Amino acid sequence: MERSEFAPGDYVRHPKQPDWGMGQVQSAIGNRVTVMFEHTGKVLVDTDVVALEQAEPD
Repeated sequence: MERSEFAPGDYVRHPKQPDWGMGQVQSAIGNRVTVMFEHTGKVLVDTDVVALEQAEPD
């Protein structure tokens, strides 16, 4: 299994979608990161395409 730079429980923000709010990583396998965003819900993010930003919980 390929390791990811993110781990379940990490908080992130999507740099191009600030209105999605804070997200919490649900799962991360390689470049496939599933994030539950405050205002959008669950999104599968390809980190080869989108550089998620680490964040601190509000």
